[in-house]
Amino acid sequence: MGFKKFHQFLYQEERTRIAALKEEEEQKSQIMKKKIEKMSREISSLSDTIRTIEDELGAEDISFLQNYKDTVKRAQCTLPDPERVSGALIDVAKHLGNLQFRVWEKMQGVVHYTPLTLDPNTAHPELILSDDLTSVRYSDEEQQLPDNPERFESHRMVLVSEGFNSGTHSWDIDVRKNKGWDLGVITESVQRKEYNGYWHGSWGVLFGGVDYNTHVPNKPLTPFTVRQNPQRIRVQLDWEGGKLSFSDPVNNTHLHAFTHTFTERVFPYIRNLCFLHPLRVSPGKVTVSEGTVSV
Repeated sequence: MGFKKFHQFLYQEERTRIAALKEEEEQKSQIMKKKIEKMSREISSLSDTIRTIEDELGAEDISFLQNYKDTVKRAQCTLPDPERVSGALIDVAKHLGNLQFRVWEKMQGVVHYTPLTLDPNTAHPELILSDDLTSVRYSDEEQQLPDNPERFESHRMVLVSEGFNSGTHSWDIDVRKNKGWDLGVITESVQRKEYNGYWHGSWGVLFGGVDYNTHVPNKPLTPFTVRQNPQRIRVQLDWEGGKLSFSDPVNNTHLHAFTHTFTERVFPYIRNLCFLHPLRVSPGKVTVSEGTVSV
């Protein structure tokens, strides 16, 4: 989510909450208005009774005695104590309680977490990254970009911004409709300007539109069979365990696994060889609940 959309979301959320506050204020104002009107009518009725009694008390003796019983009855008129209205005040706790958390919880519908962020400083000049650095498309027009040491020149690939030299990691790449891609990990020390540098330090799965192949450093491609073209590829790295595996999470199908003792930092990479369709890092699932946040 860009800053503009983020601001729009917060602005709309603020308007919604202010509108809810005003609605409650209007409802409770109407309730109090009716209570006040009822009380005013009762006071007016009591005032009329008092004036009537005063008039009768000031009448001639015989007239007073004649109306004595009615006067006593009116004088015994009682009104109930004013009703205490429960919930008459604005429910401040409802509107302000855990306000930041509730807004954050609601943001799950518009904010997405991605486990990988593509590094534009490593992207081949013919690759174009999205503004949020989560997808890459192939363009036949080479961009004028700085010739920095981190940038690949001979292969249309891009690395992610963070490498791994410990732990277990998992990420999904959306490959649907794309007819040429290569996914995996590559060593930090690989030569990025040389054509063969990529092959000397990467482990990955390559799709050429029809065939699937695996590749490891300094060895030829090895074909393997996939029964159904996946929509997403899940890559899982266990650095200490020396295992890199690929699977289809949609169909819950294992595709391939490498075993290797890693000795240096490796970076996930994406090669897009298809003009028509981008490759995208799939968003991860974020769970927000009271007391816990998990990714």
